[in-house]
Amino acid sequence: MGRVRRRERGTATAATGSGGRGAARAVAACLAVMAAGAVLGAPGTARAASTATVPGSVSPAVPAATLVGTAPAAQAMTVQVWLAPDLAGAEAFADAVATPGNAEYRHYLAPSAYTARFAPSAARAEAVASWLTAKGLKAVHVDGGRDYVSATGPVSAVQSAFRVRIGRYRAKDAAGGGTEFQSNDREVSVPAALAPDVLGVTGLGDGSAGGRGTAQSAPTVPTAPTVSNSPNSSKPATCSRSWAQHVHSFHPAYRGLTKASLPICGYSAAQLRAAYGATWTATGKGQTVALTEETPPTAMFQTLTDYAKSNRLPLPTRSQFRQVTAGSACASPTRARDAADGPAVDDEAEMDSEAVYAMAPGADQLMVVGQGCDEDQALLDAALAVLNGKGDRPQASLVSNSWQIPLGEVPAKTVHAIDVRAAAEGVGMYFASGDTTGLTVTDSDPYAVAVGGTTVGLGPAGNRVFETGWSDDYGYLDGGKWNDVGISGGGGGTSGVYRQPGYQKGVVPASMARVRVGKHTVTGRAVPDIAADADPDTGMLTGYIDTVSHGKPGRYHTMPNAGTSLACPLIAGLVADAQQGREPFGFINPLLYRLAGSRALHDVLPIRPSAPQQDRSAWIAADGAGTSPGIDVFDAQDPAQTQQVTAKGYDTMTGVGTPNGPAFLTALRHAPR
Repeated sequence: MGRVRRRERGTATAATGSGGRGAARAVAACLAVMAAGAVLGAPGTARAASTATVPGSVSPAVPAATLVGTAPAAQAMTVQVWLAPDLAGAEAFADAVATPGNAEYRHYLAPSAYTARFAPSAARAEAVASWLTAKGLKAVHVDGGRDYVSATGPVSAVQSAFRVRIGRYRAKDAAGGGTEFQSNDREVSVPAALAPDVLGVTGLGDGSAGGRGTAQSAPTVPTAPTVSNSPNSSKPATCSRSWAQHVHSFHPAYRGLTKASLPICGYSAAQLRAAYGATWTATGKGQTVALTEETPPTAMFQTLTDYAKSNRLPLPTRSQFRQVTAGSACASPTRARDAADGPAVDDEAEMDSEAVYAMAPGADQLMVVGQGCDEDQALLDAALAVLNGKGDRPQASLVSNSWQIPLGEVPAKTVHAIDVRAAAEGVGMYFASGDTTGLTVTDSDPYAVAVGGTTVGLGPAGNRVFETGWSDDYGYLDGGKWNDVGISGGGGGTSGVYRQPGYQKGVVPASMARVRVGKHTVTGRAVPDIAADADPDTGMLTGYIDTVSHGKPGRYHTMPNAGTSLACPLIAGLVADAQQGREPFGFINPLLYRLAGSRALHDVLPIRPSAPQQDRSAWIAADGAGTSPGIDVFDAQDPAQTQQVTAKGYDTMTGVGTPNGPAFLTALRHAPR
């Protein structure tokens, strides 16, 4: 999985494009900044002329939220000031190495070569570090790729450095409840001499205002029941092993339906492999898929082994799985609250690993668990750790990111810089499009492969009975009357931040590419790019090992799980299969959109009104704990709730479609250069 190095330059100062003059300016800026340190006052004082604000550095939830408290002045914080690379130059290079037919196609840069060529100079990074030190922050460190400068200090010192107040806020959610989060009260300020080198600042909040939206159905929609569909059980079935194995009739009708299939107990690896065309000829051997996580799983290698046994897959070898950490551990009270408020069973990391293994049992896996006081910062550090690698190569050629960062929670350019670096290094960054309608910072970037979700009914042999965009309208029965809760589904839409990339021209319909920005209509980047199974009604049977006393692993359990955080590793695993024995495919969107409309992709279509009722909805049985029975009506497209649609050709639910068996693998493997 070696990288072909092209046009490396010998020194970091030469790579800035201004040689020694760049270093001289950085030193002068550093001296000016330190001199200005005496006049950088606390919030509320007159703003010195030598400072500038960083656009997009305050959560958009703050203006409408209620301040409920302040962060303790002595509480420790770790912040990261993200540095601005030569984005224009890096984008041009990334486009060249990702576009078939270009002379530079797949001539990637090693991490150290990317840093030398496009990262800010060492002197400019040191100027930012010197300013943070002058402001009283400790443990100031420039990361190896010069992507950011980290620093630690009490809240009081951080507030003074960035001219903000850090408080606890409460924002109302759609259900009328409240979500508490931590944030700065205004955009951060930095010395004007350093402002051109700063993309954004993370670590000031706790990343909880918008939620991760991974592997969870909407809060009001019950998840599929635990598997209890034994053929010897005398209890009524609550789920099916294959689509429409069990069908439930009901009255009164809901949206014209009186019949619905029971949800899937959780598809097996064999069913999903058959549906998407995984073969035993290409199993991902020799490839490494990285999985970025925020929570370490319990006994992951043993869990993966148990999953393989229960699904009759080849057992993994010890060398196939490795788990590492990135970032710095934090005893933040907000992270402790997040952990306490989390689900009783969080098998997110397990599902990521098992989904990749189901598709690519021969591939190696690198699980990178991010650490930090800020959840967003921890996850970004995990992704970046893969790219920086050991200097001569990234740690993986595919990265599955089954998480989302809501719009406005971090500056978009921070994520953009990471994705551009990945493309230039030949690393495919796969992001879940999210489990709520609309866009996120992470899926809307034009250098990310955004993976949307589908609802897929599979027959006993893994054959597709139907597949449509994941957009469920949920209603529940109470007192003999139906109550419509609303739509839940995968993310997507059209970005008002990024213009339409070249690879989408001629593929994305004009009606889906146009978006209103202020008083103007622009043509934007459409999301998602590709899709796979994500609906909790048609999810995968995942396994996890619980933790017993003293942190010791317990028994292996199974439960159905889904979300676009299932779709994302499924796609990453399939691409690893196609990549076996080949050079890394890197950022595949320019190639993927050339395959639109071909046999390589299954065009996901809306459900026709004439389709059998059992293929249009799923019956959610009451769980015996006081919840009412309900129904998910598939492919709901209500413009009042979502602008996304499922349609012939490209659509904002499923992108260009889903992998169409071996034809998908063959098309990727034999793409023209």
